[in-house]
Amino acid sequence: MPLPLRTDPCALDFLSLGALIHRLDPGTTPFRKGRTFDIHVSGGEYNVAANLSDCFGLRTGIATAMVNYPVGELVQGRVREMGVTPFYKTFEHDGVRGPNIATVYSDRGHGVRAPVVFYNRANEAAALLKTGDFDWKKIMVGGVKWFHSGGIFAALSETTSELIIEGMKAAKAQGAVVSFDLNYRGKLWKPVGGEKRAVETLRKIVANVDCLIGNEEDMQKGLGVKGPEVTKKDESKLNADVFFGMIENTVKEFPNIKLVATTLREVHSTNRHDWAAVLWLDGKRYVSPTCQLDVIDRIGGGDGFAAGTIYGLMAGRDPEQALKLGWAHGALLTTYHGDTTMATLAEVEAFASGGGARVQR
Repeated sequence: MPLPLRTDPCALDFLSLGALIHRLDPGTTPFRKGRTFDIHVSGGEYNVAANLSDCFGLRTGIATAMVNYPVGELVQGRVREMGVTPFYKTFEHDGVRGPNIATVYSDRGHGVRAPVVFYNRANEAAALLKTGDFDWKKIMVGGVKWFHSGGIFAALSETTSELIIEGMKAAKAQGAVVSFDLNYRGKLWKPVGGEKRAVETLRKIVANVDCLIGNEEDMQKGLGVKGPEVTKKDESKLNADVFFGMIENTVKEFPNIKLVATTLREVHSTNRHDWAAVLWLDGKRYVSPTCQLDVIDRIGGGDGFAAGTIYGLMAGRDPEQALKLGWAHGALLTTYHGDTTMATLAEVEAFASGGGARVQR
């Protein structure tokens, strides 16, 4: 059965549910030696909405927590800049302890030195979100075509996973396609029960999903799905057959899933990656071209891929074209500082159709 995409006019093309964070980035300097930092506003779920708005021109929204203090004001300003309509549950900051907008710390690494990411999500406002905090009927009154959330938000607390399911059910009831990015993060799940807790939580959520985004590790550690036996000749990170074997195992356990997509990345150094992507849609397999990336900042590349692929499907492109748009947009996103897009649709289309890096005069 193909994706049940709405074709009637809707107030929102795309709605995300997730946490907003601010990321402190000292560039290629190791964080412990940092003196100055760029501030990026991000969030695995938000990034997709921001990319779809800024690059692809869709009407997007984000349901999330907000805190009434200067960091919250900074974040709200960036959300406005990206053209995303916010639906906030607002918390008051006590001046000392929070609740807070989470902080993510990450340096970019360089060459043989890998990037390092760590968190301060103590007393995070988004972790306090629970069922009943959003009036879904009011938010979706004009219609929503696509609803999206992810595993990062699900890991924050017991209440966030229940809220995701509530939002998915509300979106399905009014005809939206529902997607979920597994985004398994061991550091986030470890303090709340590790892999066992992740599997219990994410399997409940994925039972409500039409479209799944995630790589082999996401499916193995996040869903507890066993992968195919891997031989020596299969060990390349870019071997699509291995991933399609994992997909087949996943959809057997979750027959509600109509689409699975992910990027394939082989890391030669922090700044040199081979990059490809795959799409499984209604039993058919699609594989992107492979390109070499000279990476400036790898964070957000997967969200860029998700946004481009979703746009392609919503715009009526055939699955192969949609996959190429996702592959191209994700690749371009690694050439920018920060987590969200700076690309134009024309640039994405050009790269997807085989355009190179020759100077544009």
